[in-house]
Amino acid sequence: MSGNTRDTKQKRAILSAFEEAHRPLTPVQVQAAVLRELPKVSLATVYRVIKTFVEQGSLVPVSFPGAADRYESKECAARHHHHFLCTSCDRAFDLPGCGLRVSSGLPDGFAISRHEVVLYGSCDSCKGATSI
Repeated sequence: MSGNTRDTKQKRAILSAFEEAHRPLTPVQVQAAVLRELPKVSLATVYRVIKTFVEQGSLVPVSFPGAADRYESKECAARHHHHFLCTSCDRAFDLPGCGLRVSSGLPDGFAISRHEVVLYGSCDSCKGATSI
């Protein structure tokens, strides 16, 4: 944590939830993780602390079309990677690296500046959904 904000047990627990998860989390998922340690933490507190961490630059928002925003650490966000969103349990996972090669399919004169890829399906815990 940086800046002039107070260090609280709620902030430490929320930061710990991200460090232990190693994946993007929604505020509701953060609250569920923190409730084990701090049974009275409110969702409003989680949102407020996440907002503070985003403003400080220690968390980065991750958006998925049609789904709630999630957040991940700035260290994770700094490494180019893609995401997998489980359509059964709504958990998001980081996919390390990038094997995407699309420049050969671009029209003449086009240049890629960045890209985002989200894969959808069932995670290991939610086996049973149809895969491609």
